[in-house]
Amino acid sequence: MTIISLRKEGPVAILTLDRPEMMNALGEPGDGDAVSAACAAINGDPDIRCAILTGAGKAFSAGGNVKAMADPEAVYNGSVMGARSQYRDNIHRMLRALYGLDVPLIAAVNGPAIGLGCDVACLADIRLASPSARFGVTFLKLGLVPGDGGAWVLPRAIGMSRAAELFFTGDVIDAPTAEKWGLVSEVAPAEKLMEKALALAMRISAQGPHALRLTKALLRQGRDSDYSAALEAAANAQVIAHQTADFREGAAALLAKRNANFTGA
Repeated sequence: MTIISLRKEGPVAILTLDRPEMMNALGEPGDGDAVSAACAAINGDPDIRCAILTGAGKAFSAGGNVKAMADPEAVYNGSVMGARSQYRDNIHRMLRALYGLDVPLIAAVNGPAIGLGCDVACLADIRLASPSARFGVTFLKLGLVPGDGGAWVLPRAIGMSRAAELFFTGDVIDAPTAEKWGLVSEVAPAEKLMEKALALAMRISAQGPHALRLTKALLRQGRDSDYSAALEAAANAQVIAHQTADFREGAAALLAKRNANFTGA
């Protein structure tokens, strides 16, 4: 079964990790290809303005398949290079695809997000959680290191001290703690989680699609560049935005004191 399903609701793409019988475990053969294809479809669809990622069943994602990883002959062909290829060509392919989404990504974390599952949640631009959500990066408890890019992404989400605490202890935090630490923006009742995520996605989708994608790119670039480079990138993006019909519509709407109707032109 493919790990991910994609459906559209107006301008919003809804991605669902769909392996509930395994708590949406990630890293099975073909997962990288499946997630890459879904993300490419989103990036190639100008009508999509925002995406939501959630999990089927009780979990967001419990992370990698530990039972499979314990059998290196089956998964990695019993070699170090086989293991490296599994990470780079499958797991990392999936992560790069999610990180490379052009549109804003909201993670609706409906249950445990552990290990690789937590790393995937952290790739989202915005995270909402249900009360049953749990977050942990428990690699060291298995005698492993964070091999999925979590050492890069988690400190950017909650700061170095909190990230180091989670990595070094292997602790798992609950949804209220995640909200307190800034890992999630809001904890919503389970039955309201997707409704909240979709309402937020629709508000985001009301923005001009070109400016929206450019702004996401600026946020990503600004996180890892100095101020001068950020200003240069902003100037270049703004020149592009000024040429769009959406800018003219936005300016006219502001002057007329009405809501703008952005079309992506």
